[in-house]
Amino acid sequence: MSARELPSSTPAAQGVDAAGVLAFLDALDAAPTIEPHSLMIMRHGHLVASGWWTPYTAERPHLLYSISKSFTAAAAGIAVGEGLIRLDDPVISYFPELDADITDPRSRAILVRHVASMATGHETDTIAEARERDLEDLVRGFLLVPPQRDPGTVFAYNQPATFTLSAIVQRTSGQSLTEYLRPRLLDPLGIGEIAWLRHRSGQELGFSGLHATTDAIARLGQLYLNGGVWEGERLLPESWVAEATRVQIANAGGMPGDDWQLGYGFKFWMSRHGYRGDGAFGQFCIVLPEHDAVIATTADTWDMQTVLNLVWEHLLPAFGPEPRTGGEAADAALAQRLAGLALPPASGEPAPPEGAEAWSAAAFTPDGGVCAPLPKLTAIDLAPGADGWALTLTEDGHPLEMRLGETGWTVTEGPVPTAVSGGWTDADTLSVDVAFLETPHHLEVTASLKDRTFTARWRTDPLHARSLRAMSAPRALA
Repeated sequence: MSARELPSSTPAAQGVDAAGVLAFLDALDAAPTIEPHSLMIMRHGHLVASGWWTPYTAERPHLLYSISKSFTAAAAGIAVGEGLIRLDDPVISYFPELDADITDPRSRAILVRHVASMATGHETDTIAEARERDLEDLVRGFLLVPPQRDPGTVFAYNQPATFTLSAIVQRTSGQSLTEYLRPRLLDPLGIGEIAWLRHRSGQELGFSGLHATTDAIARLGQLYLNGGVWEGERLLPESWVAEATRVQIANAGGMPGDDWQLGYGFKFWMSRHGYRGDGAFGQFCIVLPEHDAVIATTADTWDMQTVLNLVWEHLLPAFGPEPRTGGEAADAALAQRLAGLALPPASGEPAPPEGAEAWSAAAFTPDGGVCAPLPKLTAIDLAPGADGWALTLTEDGHPLEMRLGETGWTVTEGPVPTAVSGGWTDADTLSVDVAFLETPHHLEVTASLKDRTFTARWRTDPLHARSLRAMSAPRALA
């Protein structure tokens, strides 16, 4: 949790109809393609609703994927304000050691504002080709990919563009993004520890990989809603906030979904209502200036457009112009609902139907000899304990231990926090759901006693190629 609590209020006092928030929660829980993890709603600078679906909790960091870009943009905005970088400087001017290598005139014409707005002239993401051209230096690899169009004329969601923006900030400041942001943004906002995945070069990724709490998302959104001012202190230049949150480049037809067709700013998407930072699988920082509201979510879903549709359908009508009278009962009902949010555990019996003897100390190998999504996951072992079963997943010789309890979700802390639910679906089959609690992702594991084999599959595939023991916030950086 943050060291300083956000100002809080009842929904009614801030003109929010709690019944609308309840309807939103109902819709989320009823949507078969959406697994919500957290929700925070700010109105008129006050936290009016917050909840986490068990086994997720408020204080635990969550992989935010591309909301990382919005934090990187904040660092760039601060650097612009400090005179470290200029939006209309050529990118190549910050990397003089690459001057002789980068000969394509369009690459040399890419400006800082172009990498900030995904308008580098490339027609598609360059991540694969940039890595092929230079795996060690992604900025060099990116600049070696010739743009098909003139910079500033076309939008393409382009990971190396944001990496390059982050590299400029890190080079000109002489610090990592986290080090640069800590005294200038994170501490003033009251954001606690964060952790960022790094490129093989040692630089923080910038375009993804940030692990932070939902509270951090809400605070960043509120800062932008406030025009860059927090508790009377200006943290972001006013001009930067204005530029970051308006259309810098048109993007109609460039991305799927209605709310991805309305233009792009500096690491913010324009929406049918307000603007937002997005992270894959349902991480959202939605800023609604017309309603003086911020909505922060984390989730695990491929269906991000439906999340936004439900926000527009249920939450927008809940934001009224005046404090509500007579809303005490609805406020109380919402508070009770938020306190009891929980994901349904996977089904299964807590013990084998025909006794534990055959399963005790059982070991399982991949069905067919290879675990398709995780080829280095080579074995699963089970052992009974006093309060459930010990489940060990061995990947590349490294064991990852977790517990399967008798009911609900059983949380195992440690370097890789997990929650496990499920059990025996028949005498021959164990099925468990493993939630990696500092990411959006779940691993579904099924073991067959008859064959002594197992299968495993991701519910949603992690976008960073990482081992199971790395499916957490990078502790060395926290």
